[in-house]
Amino acid sequence: MAAARTAAGGLSTVELEQIRDTLAAGRKPKVVFTEAAGQIAGQLGQVVQLTDPELSEEWVVVRFGRDELPFSPADLKIAPKAAPVRRTPTVPAPREETPVSAPSTVEPSADPAPVGVAAEPVPAAAPVEPAPANTAKDTAKDKDTAKEPVKESAGVPAPRATAAKKAAAKPKASPGLTVTLAYADGEWTVAANQGAKALAKPYVIKANEALKMVGMLDVPGVHEAVEEIVSAARAEAESQAERLRAELAEIEARLAELREAE
Repeated sequence: MAAARTAAGGLSTVELEQIRDTLAAGRKPKVVFTEAAGQIAGQLGQVVQLTDPELSEEWVVVRFGRDELPFSPADLKIAPKAAPVRRTPTVPAPREETPVSAPSTVEPSADPAPVGVAAEPVPAAAPVEPAPANTAKDTAKDKDTAKEPVKESAGVPAPRATAAKKAAAKPKASPGLTVTLAYADGEWTVAANQGAKALAKPYVIKANEALKMVGMLDVPGVHEAVEEIVSAARAEAESQAERLRAELAEIEARLAELREAE
């Protein structure tokens, strides 16, 4: 079956022997995939090994890209050799001869030969490539850039006049003033605050001063309450004074006895 496929258009027996000899010499011959190989037809590969054709009909191992796959001889053919590149010989430019005139004292010979001076060929100047013309896209972009107006930075809007008028019409109110007269633990105190600021910390005043302050107010109930507090304090002070007098009398009596005992 392998021989039939080979005869149909793949590798011939002679070509397979040549491939075997090339592999033995350490080279890897190039092959081209035929139409029988399917989608990779026309692609180049390198033969890297020939296996036993008795074991399988695909016994020609070809390296294709990074893979090494077995193919049948019918799938391959010898890669055509690249045609040699013909080089056009360079024809030297003809030399210009400048005749040299003989001096007048020397007679020209019968067969004068012109003496020529070879002019060195001048190398041709490299062609100057024209600058690429602006494409339609660049031209349109330049036109758009020219037509685009310059954006000015927006200024900060001025405050509204109505807000300024309202601020001028409503002056800031000053904090209130609070004066406190208090009685606790038998003592009268006065304190003064303006808003959250303490103008005068609570300080002790006399009872008659507290009574005078309350008397300046036309509030009968408050005046009576202060008089009751003052009266109670006076009674307590008198009672305390009586106790102190009694204790003082006892102490003086004991002192007199001690003096008499001496």
